[in-house]
Amino acid sequence: MSTLRRYFVAGLLVWIPLGITLWVLDLIVGVMDQSLLLLPESLRSEALFGFHVPGLGIILTAAILLVTGALAANLFGRRVLALGHRLLSHIPIVRSIYGGVKQISDTLFSPEGKAFRRAVLVRFPHTQAWTVALVTGTPENEVADILGREQISVFVPTTPNITAGFFLVVPRSETHPLEMTVDDALKYIISMGVAEPLHRFPRPERNRSGTDPNPLPSPRT
Repeated sequence: MSTLRRYFVAGLLVWIPLGITLWVLDLIVGVMDQSLLLLPESLRSEALFGFHVPGLGIILTAAILLVTGALAANLFGRRVLALGHRLLSHIPIVRSIYGGVKQISDTLFSPEGKAFRRAVLVRFPHTQAWTVALVTGTPENEVADILGREQISVFVPTTPNITAGFFLVVPRSETHPLEMTVDDALKYIISMGVAEPLHRFPRPERNRSGTDPNPLPSPRT
């Protein structure tokens, strides 16, 4: 029985990552194939080849994104997009959804954005525990006026669902920067600490007294 159990677990370790990967890819391809509905029926793969060709939606989606990006990069395109932005911003309900989503996307995907660019250790959920968090920004207005300027905003993902989590504003002095990339940090969180990334840089040597020259910050007293 122990041999069968070992074989069964070994099989799971092979098929679970492969199965989840194929499922995610199938989901992505299926969603992107919905863009084919923008084409007239005479130009769809069913009419041209007699059967559906999965993955063509990826090509069409990439083409739409490239054309939109090229449009947004010139003066005329920017004026058209600005006009559309003002129009959507004056429609009740729509402006609330569109404005919030646009602000988040601009923050996350803008080349100048600093959100989700580095990982840190923070004390959570109490002062005797540490967890990995992603830096999302620095408070500058009302929150900074109340708490002070030496604060940072962080997102603490939950395990294994990293799309949910907790938003915290913590003192910069009570965080510890990590060498690992954001991708490595997310893998570390999803695996519940099993897939710990290796050091990207050598650890600093301890001095003769045996103390770490870069210790973790002490909890607030």
